[in-house]
Amino acid sequence: MSDKRARVVFLVRVPVPRTEQFLAAYEEVRHLVAGGVPGHLVDQVCRSSTDPEQWLITSEWASLADFEDWERTPEHRDLVRPMRECFTDARSLRFHIHAQTPALA
Repeated sequence: MSDKRARVVFLVRVPVPRTEQFLAAYEEVRHLVAGGVPGHLVDQVCRSSTDPEQWLITSEWASLADFEDWERTPEHRDLVRPMRECFTDARSLRFHIHAQTPALA
């Protein structure tokens, strides 16, 4: 199963006064990851439509092993620290992608 694409999901809480700090830190992370972390395909940050402190960060990877290899590096910990410092709560979930609809034309 390790050769299947994977989706990593973080459900986090960010107090409203820390929103700008969180988004600035996310911008740093996403550009650096998209620019050269092996296996990274795409990511998104989403804000709840009903709770301004609830955020969802998703990323898609060529394999779960690619994400886990990167997550174990000291560079990963240093890079995400400013973003994590904004969280009051965080939950991480990992999934193998089983199926998806065809890409839009």
